[in-house]
Amino acid sequence: MADPMYRQIADDLRAKIESSEIGPGDQLPTETELMDQYEASRNTVREAIKLLISRALVETRAGQGTFVVQKINPFVTTLTADPQTGRGGGEEDVYIAEVEAGGRTPTAFGPRVEMQLAPAGIADALRINDGGQLVSRHYQRFIDGLPFSLQTSFYPMSLVTKGATRLIEAADIPEGTVAYLADTLGIKQAGYRDSFTVRAPDENEATFFRVPADGRVPVFEVYRIAFDAKGGRIRLTITVYPVDRNRLVINVGIVPPRSAGGTGEHDPAAATTN
Repeated sequence: MADPMYRQIADDLRAKIESSEIGPGDQLPTETELMDQYEASRNTVREAIKLLISRALVETRAGQGTFVVQKINPFVTTLTADPQTGRGGGEEDVYIAEVEAGGRTPTAFGPRVEMQLAPAGIADALRINDGGQLVSRHYQRFIDGLPFSLQTSFYPMSLVTKGATRLIEAADIPEGTVAYLADTLGIKQAGYRDSFTVRAPDENEATFFRVPADGRVPVFEVYRIAFDAKGGRIRLTITVYPVDRNRLVINVGIVPPRSAGGTGEHDPAAATTN
């Protein structure tokens, strides 16, 4: 018995995708064009597209059409602190160093700096009063031109009034804010706590990361609260990573360094996100 028509269409399109006749990132013909090409009804064509979507071969973009999914080389971020510097992966120049060590090209836009009243959740994380003043520093980060992460760090305004005025400047702090706060105020980061949430992207995140807004490609949201030696809370950093292009690693104990490359394919200890 012959396969249903929708499956025949899906198989033919899959063969064209796998042979690169329709390449990664290319747009499929419209529904009307596929109906004419295969002499099929609109519902049959839609069922074929649904099957390709379920196989993660194509994706639909609202108002644009259906596109072949681009194969992405995931990047591994080590969240645990570097034993030499004490700084965690995915932050400032640590992010740049990790990406470049993997032979890839990092770029970042920011910081966009804002002064704002603290929402309840952020005020609680930093142990300041609701409505207390904050400084937020926002970055958009890319690897090989592909959107990789969104990162926002929140600092109590009290750090600025004590003398850390570069926090409110819309300019990068090359040595990193951890070193800057230690040098300027003598406030040293003694540790940090990460917590994780997996959720669907919001509308802005879906647009930035170029993923469907329906949650088929979820995001990791990493909350990092940094502490000084007395347990005081220095900052809250929230980083959002789409799971289709990221792997996150946490090292415990004495662990040999990963091989260069930044993909984790040969690292059985890597915490994969897909």
